[in-house]
Amino acid sequence: MLEILYQDEWLVAVNKPAGWLVHRSWLDRNEKVFVMQTVRDQIGQHVFTVHRLDRPTSGVLLMGLSSEVGRLLSLQFEHHQIQKTYHAVLRGWLESSDTLDYPLMEERDKIADKFASEERIAQPAVTDYRALATAEMPLPVGRYPTARYSLVELSPKTGRKHQLRRHMSHLRHPIIGDSAHGDLKQNRGAAAHFGANRLMLHASSLSLTHPITGEPLMIRAGLDSVWQNLMNHFGWQNLIPEVPRVEFEPQPRQDISSE
Repeated sequence: MLEILYQDEWLVAVNKPAGWLVHRSWLDRNEKVFVMQTVRDQIGQHVFTVHRLDRPTSGVLLMGLSSEVGRLLSLQFEHHQIQKTYHAVLRGWLESSDTLDYPLMEERDKIADKFASEERIAQPAVTDYRALATAEMPLPVGRYPTARYSLVELSPKTGRKHQLRRHMSHLRHPIIGDSAHGDLKQNRGAAAHFGANRLMLHASSLSLTHPITGEPLMIRAGLDSVWQNLMNHFGWQNLIPEVPRVEFEPQPRQDISSE
């Protein structure tokens, strides 16, 4: 059973577990469990994907309950009308907050993009990041006697493949557990000592306009046991507090005094 964060007659959102594929893919023919099929069986309705989360990423995954609602939600993502907030644990101390505007070359899959044109161009990619906390642990990694970690909040303004992973790697603070763009020694250390045996990237919330009712909607996903264990180890327990899974944001009040 997946945790349903929000459901009405038009859409549903779940807390996607790390390691789950969103839908069936020929890239992994042996996989038997998928988010779409599980949600369909759980609620007894067909669901329509409107965005994706990489397999190792956990957090809010939104789906439409009809093709038309799916189309409307997809348009909001396409036009950058949905605000996405992630949390990540990084290697080293990142103590600043800023906007990274760093174009990324198109990243292709060796199998899926086998016959794509060889020409690739740099695509605009923008990420807001905000440092939340740091920790230093007595764990020798490589030539250093201790290991340093940072907790950050990330908000992608564009949707490039592996954008957050690649942007953090560009800052020399790769996400813990990132096998493609990260620090393998740090990954092994975090897995062995803190149980962080996967990508420490979590899609914490989505803020959107409900495609049918027009209400502002915020959907949040809580942290799983791997995240909670790491937060306890580093003394970060209260930095991402448990909050209501869903809230309808109040509409701005009209200032009648100006009329």
